[in-house]
Amino acid sequence: MIFLLTLLLAVLLPLPEPWAALLVVTGAVLEVGEVALLRRWSKRLARRLPTATGTEAMIGSTGKVVTPCRPSGTVRLRGELWDALCDEGADVGAAVRVDAVDALVLVVSPVLPERRRDGAGPA
Repeated sequence: MIFLLTLLLAVLLPLPEPWAALLVVTGAVLEVGEVALLRRWSKRLARRLPTATGTEAMIGSTGKVVTPCRPSGTVRLRGELWDALCDEGADVGAAVRVDAVDALVLVVSPVLPERRRDGAGPA
């Protein structure tokens, strides 16, 4: 990106000949530094985030119901909309847990609110 900006400046600005070439060379050197820096940053980020792929990574995740699941509906999981089946049924806004994945359809069940230890109801 830096190289493109310096190249654009060299073409559009009325610079004398040695300065325009110097600007382009400086932009190329800065671009190499930018790529090296971004590469290090992306490798560090990749080490921090767990690698989870495939349907196995979705099982146990929690999503929200977008259209009523009685028994079929739509669930938002990790920012994506999925077709879902819920035998128990779930209304819009309810939290559901992914139990299985059948082709491109999530098999989900409602997440029940946890009870407090003193038995006074939902937390």
